[in-house]
Amino acid sequence: MQRWIKLPDGRFVDANRIAYVGKVDTFNRYDEDGNDLGLAYTVNLGTEVSRENHLNVIGTKDEVFGMLRQILGGGSAPPATQA
Repeated sequence: MQRWIKLPDGRFVDANRIAYVGKVDTFNRYDEDGNDLGLAYTVNLGTEVSRENHLNVIGTKDEVFGMLRQILGGGSAPPATQA
């Protein structure tokens, strides 16, 4: 069964085909005039091991982490109990 999620740039990808999730990085965004647009977040997703099938996803903090929550199942885990 396919589980389609929408990437921040508008593309769709099947979450079940994602084999690799890279480290989340940040960088400063600037527009054409050199104005600071704030921080942008990026993460590398791979649908196969080969480099040609990797996606670099860029968006705001809420967009990137919301997408990662969808990929990883979306539900929040119950708090761990101490024995």
